[in-house]
Amino acid sequence: MTVHDGFEELFQRHPSNPILTAADWPYPAHTVFNPGAIRLQDGTTLLLCRVEDRRGHSHLCAARSPNGIDGWVIDEHPTLTPDPGLHPEELWGIEDPRITFVAELGRYAVAYTAFSRDGPGVALALTDDFRSFDRYGLVMQPDDKDAALLPRRINGNFALVHRPATESGGHVWISYSPDLRNWGNHHMMLLARKGSWWDANKVGLSPPPIETEAGWLMIYHGVRHTPAGCLYRLGLALFALDQPERCIQRGDSWVFGPSAPYEREGDVGNVTFPCGYTVGDDGDTLHLYYGAADTSVALATGRIRELLSWLARNHSVDASDSLGPPGGSVD
Repeated sequence: MTVHDGFEELFQRHPSNPILTAADWPYPAHTVFNPGAIRLQDGTTLLLCRVEDRRGHSHLCAARSPNGIDGWVIDEHPTLTPDPGLHPEELWGIEDPRITFVAELGRYAVAYTAFSRDGPGVALALTDDFRSFDRYGLVMQPDDKDAALLPRRINGNFALVHRPATESGGHVWISYSPDLRNWGNHHMMLLARKGSWWDANKVGLSPPPIETEAGWLMIYHGVRHTPAGCLYRLGLALFALDQPERCIQRGDSWVFGPSAPYEREGDVGNVTFPCGYTVGDDGDTLHLYYGAADTSVALATGRIRELLSWLARNHSVDASDSLGPPGGSVD
């Protein structure tokens, strides 16, 4: 952790940023951003990147690196492409994957946004090798996105964090399933704050929650509308391990936001949007992979213990801000 102008900097940008752009791609691409990330058993870092073509439609493509920084080997062709014939919910593309290794299944679960005429919905696919995928189709109907599966069951059920659009705005919810296909027992996890807060207008899960001894550590994005447009920045929250809809701590301020030129200027300026991370051999170093201005892929590093320590010193829990109204669950 460093201190700059009186502020603690919990994430440090890598000097090689952006680490991947459309210019690196082996086939024509307009932009490359918002990658899911996982560290494979052989130590290879795999990024499943969102690749947008010149129509504005997106697909997913894998890039692999021995150190997660450079030496990327990119699939010669798209890794996971929309299949509107079998999956009409993917008519206008697939976006923003989050990857979780589920030990019980011995497989990787990829939750992604499928874009149809009805809007974005949450789709799920399982894979062993990121070559072939078993698609489950939509598991959350439009309008819903920003989803990730937790790596283990909670009280006998799989758990999915996601962000449906409701009449009251964009808030983070969690839902449960015995079989990954039938979902219910929906609970609100995190409300967008109102007024002048940095996350006043909507919030959403960024990478999958990180399981720690203290609880599920969530890095989430918050959006504030300004006269110049939307600002996307990152905050922290902590949830109970065996009741993840219960917020223990929520950071008062944002901890990472657009400041570098490649984050401020691009297809959508002023956006830092992570969908994935890996953890180093020490179990503490966090490698956060994010989309910069919806144009390129960048990397920032931090330490899980420092994130938890900062959160313990700079948090509040208020039911009106964090947990939703009493009875804020839907069966």
